[in-house]
Amino acid sequence: MNLIPEKHSYDDYLIESDVMDFSHPLIKEKIRELISFQMSEIDIVRVVFNYVRDSIAHSWDIQSQRVTCKASEVLTHKEGICYAKSNLLAAMLRSVNIPTGFCYQRLTLFDTPEKGHCIHALNGVYIESLNKWIRLDARGNKPGIQSEFSLDEERLAFRINKQYGEIDYPIIYAAPNAKTIHTLETSKKALNMYRNHLPDFL
Repeated sequence: MNLIPEKHSYDDYLIESDVMDFSHPLIKEKIRELISFQMSEIDIVRVVFNYVRDSIAHSWDIQSQRVTCKASEVLTHKEGICYAKSNLLAAMLRSVNIPTGFCYQRLTLFDTPEKGHCIHALNGVYIESLNKWIRLDARGNKPGIQSEFSLDEERLAFRINKQYGEIDYPIIYAAPNAKTIHTLETSKKALNMYRNHLPDFL
């Protein structure tokens, strides 16, 4: 897919915000724990991505009712849905000056279109040494879902089925979609939110 950055300036993909609160002490501490100045840019991206993918549980997978949104909340509780996990990955990479944005897919919520659709969040990351954007999906692996760090062919969590009305959006946004953040901020129970209140279009 030909990825299209929403903004022309990489600085727009480095901004701190309320949900990407990368100055929070817990995020700074975790970054110090994970990376060193000797690591290459590519190694930093790989290590941080693997951490968010593997160490932060997806709320649905663990059947948790907790709703997290801010990057620091996600890191504190080590759980969240894809919207929350993408906030954390963006915050952690932005904290070390690696431009990171937000990408989206429209997917069937469960196994058939009749059961509804949802917007799924992942990240676009700019690799300066390669002068290219790549997409990474830190949703979390489980049987049937396998997302990997890759610089060439994308290895995302989900393949798009256009016959099911699924969509792969090419834009790399500088900020998370407002609908996704509103959903997290207004929901009280994660499982009900996941089943019934996820946005189904950007």
